[in-house]
Amino acid sequence: MGLSASGGWAAGAHLPALSAVDGITLTALATSSHASAAAASAEFRVPGYASVAQLAADENVDLVVVAVKVPRHRELVLPALLAGVPVLSEWPFAVDLAEAEEMACAARDTPAFIGLHGRCSPTARWLAGLVADGYVGHVLSATMLASSIEWGTPVSERMRYTLDRTLGATMLAIAFGNAIDFVSMIVGELQDVVASTATRRPAVPLDRTGRMVPMTAEDQIAVSGTLPGGAILSAHHRGATMSGPGFSLIVDGTEGTLEITAASGYPHLGPVTVRGTRGRAPLQQLPMPDGHDDYPHLAGTPAHSLAHTYAAIRNDLTDHTSTAPDFAHAVKRHRLLDAIVRSADEGRRVPLDEL
Repeated sequence: MGLSASGGWAAGAHLPALSAVDGITLTALATSSHASAAAASAEFRVPGYASVAQLAADENVDLVVVAVKVPRHRELVLPALLAGVPVLSEWPFAVDLAEAEEMACAARDTPAFIGLHGRCSPTARWLAGLVADGYVGHVLSATMLASSIEWGTPVSERMRYTLDRTLGATMLAIAFGNAIDFVSMIVGELQDVVASTATRRPAVPLDRTGRMVPMTAEDQIAVSGTLPGGAILSAHHRGATMSGPGFSLIVDGTEGTLEITAASGYPHLGPVTVRGTRGRAPLQQLPMPDGHDDYPHLAGTPAHSLAHTYAAIRNDLTDHTSTAPDFAHAVKRHRLLDAIVRSADEGRRVPLDEL
């Protein structure tokens, strides 16, 4: 769902990822109208449908991929699950926690996966292993600083919906959600949060029209909390930042330090530089060992992590393993985002087990 002849995320990232993974291939597509389905069908040379029900009914379809705007996820995910077909939903998963829990409940008897692609990225898996194996010793703290060029700079009409706090495609959900999931893969899940958020640009330019349109989505997010074992994580995500690294994570421990940086605020989608040291020696760049990256020819492209996601899903469906992040993990991430909103709104520490 969402593979269009006019381009977009599905065509630019999902299709190259699918093409790279053995044992999984594009067999059909669906769009929002008969006309667009016909155009996409001709472009990609597979059957085109105008509804998710028709797509799920195709006997050659073993997995329905939902790669459309967040507000439409529920209406597409539920019919596919009702038909008993496994689903991969892009992140953000839902417009709110309640909707996420509803879809996860519907997936109790059908495999369902969430597109938090950093979970399957070679870099995140390598770094998680380094920390787990004691490279830095016992973790003392983790400090994340991330930025997005969006949420304050001129916005297109097509992306204007991301400015609305109620539609589930905000900086908190998209940019921060992906970044904190990447961080959580490496250092563990937050047990509680204290958060401050702000919308410092309540209006942003609409393309080059000169017209200002309202923004209710947060463009400043500051979070701190406790990790398993008592270490402290602090994270600050900034909207419409003009300069500086897009992402950085410093993990300090009793025996050493790791420093992870990326030019983009989406570390799961682009090149990442890792430097580390044990003891008091200067930081030095650490190369990722062989054996982590199954698709090196895609490195530096958005399809890189997606290919590893698809490979994990293929293995889960054929070997009955549980490697790729699922809808239960999507709910866990939504609970964290909900806790951040509650903490900022109520001015208190929110334990994650409270939700």
